[in-house]
Amino acid sequence: MTFLEKNDSFEGKVIVITAPSGAGKTTIVQHLLNKYDFLDFSVSATNREKRKGEKDGVDYYFLSTSDFKKKIKKGEFLEWEEVYPGKFYGTLSSEVQKAWEAKKHVIFDIEVKGAGNIKKKYPNHSLAIFIRPPSIKALEDRLTNRKTETSRSLKKRLDRAKMEMTYEHEFDKILVNDLLEVALEEGEEMIENFIIK
Repeated sequence: MTFLEKNDSFEGKVIVITAPSGAGKTTIVQHLLNKYDFLDFSVSATNREKRKGEKDGVDYYFLSTSDFKKKIKKGEFLEWEEVYPGKFYGTLSSEVQKAWEAKKHVIFDIEVKGAGNIKKKYPNHSLAIFIRPPSIKALEDRLTNRKTETSRSLKKRLDRAKMEMTYEHEFDKILVNDLLEVALEEGEEMIENFIIK
């Protein structure tokens, strides 16, 4: 029995936001979290190294590879994926439960395949939004300007982005992030229509 079935007065929903790396999903998710107090962020888990300024339990749960694999074996993940060879990302089931128990809707900032898996788990209570960059060239410029990529890792990310963009029509909404202000307004409208309807 899920929390949805147990609690008649509150129907928890999930908002899944996905995009190729560098398309702006984290910026959009942060904006929505700041605007709406009925949203709670699902912190993903990963075994990748922490980047400068990132905090454990805020940006990600940073796990060792062995801890990540133990949690897979114990069935603690709602979904997980080996996004790059040896680099795991996943959503702990406890994140959704925690939000719903606090009577909040859950918002995810998650990679494409994981987003599709969450959509399948909550088909009647989810909104899945694919954020698309205006072009691959614009995405390359954004990733280059971050100054966090080597030429090899940049190529790997761009190759993956091209593959991920072939999935965009599997999502409920496509949001083109060309002008950020416009994308933020469109994102707000999508959320309000989904939560308040």
